[in-house]
Amino acid sequence: MRYGFATLTVLVAMFMLQNIGFSQEFDFFEPHTTLGGYGELHYNYSKTEDGKSKKILDFHRFIIFFGYAWTEEWSFKSELELEHNLVEEGQGELELEQAYVNYHHANYLGFQAGVVLVSAGLINEYHEPPRFFGVERPFYNKVIIPTTWFGNGLALYGFASGFDYKLVVMEGLNSDKFSASSGIRNGRQKGFKADAENLLYNGKVDYLGIPGLKIGVSYIYNNAKGDSTTNQIGLAEFHAQYQKSGLYAAFEVGNISYDSGDIEASRGFYFDLAYDFGRFFQIQSKIIPFFRYTDINTAAETISGGNSEKEYHYTQWMIGLSFLPINQVVFKVDYGKKTIELGSVTTDLFNLGVGYMF
Repeated sequence: MRYGFATLTVLVAMFMLQNIGFSQEFDFFEPHTTLGGYGELHYNYSKTEDGKSKKILDFHRFIIFFGYAWTEEWSFKSELELEHNLVEEGQGELELEQAYVNYHHANYLGFQAGVVLVSAGLINEYHEPPRFFGVERPFYNKVIIPTTWFGNGLALYGFASGFDYKLVVMEGLNSDKFSASSGIRNGRQKGFKADAENLLYNGKVDYLGIPGLKIGVSYIYNNAKGDSTTNQIGLAEFHAQYQKSGLYAAFEVGNISYDSGDIEASRGFYFDLAYDFGRFFQIQSKIIPFFRYTDINTAAETISGGNSEKEYHYTQWMIGLSFLPINQVVFKVDYGKKTIELGSVTTDLFNLGVGYMF
């Protein structure tokens, strides 16, 4: 069979284009390693009304993030944290806060399996120091949503039509370690030979369809079990965040219900309001003064009533400043007053800090 020169040229060109296209598609993705991390140094000064004071200088957290991508769909992500510089004789902590295989099918559907994070509020999943105001994380994110909250489990996630969602099934809580002073915080098992008899179920939905705005809700359910107790808990929370044109605002409110023991409910809220005055100087650095108000009660409702509902109820106002020479580095200062309802005991708080992420 004879081909004309023009026909042969077209066939060769088509063959080359097909192979070039295949080669580009095949070679487009290269397996790669990702290295990152964050850390923060804190100076904390507190003084009570009776004159007692405390000064602490602490490299609070040092975190290394390691990831590896086999393909565009399959990857591994991990986060290792050292708290308070060392681990010795019960002091300091070394924790594997994340370590999971990730399958990203498409924007609307992904899957995680391993050590995963609870999806609740604004900070548990995004807790690097440049991302929040104040030297310390908001106290709300210590006792209402005990950040960082992680454990062994599975998660589904996705984004579609302006909605970001995540569903988590993971190890539950140890109800023996719940308390009036810290709520559910000490009940986290942190993945250490975790009792998986009563699993925890968590779901969160955020709406991101308006530029600069994140608004969402989450719910956590667990029939928590300890060696000597069981306690069914439900944590419902609402959160909103707005960042646009130099204005920053955040609000979180949450309630934990308990079905046994003296504590029937823990609840609290806080809100932040801030503005980047660096915009007036037409510089890339950010100069952000902020104000925060917090109201927390880890024993908001109790069977015993009376003073037990006032002992752990406190309010706090805080003013502060965050200076970010670049988006990944922050220097912080804040001052505030914390008042406990029982006895109206007031404590002055002053903090300095530096944080980074990469």
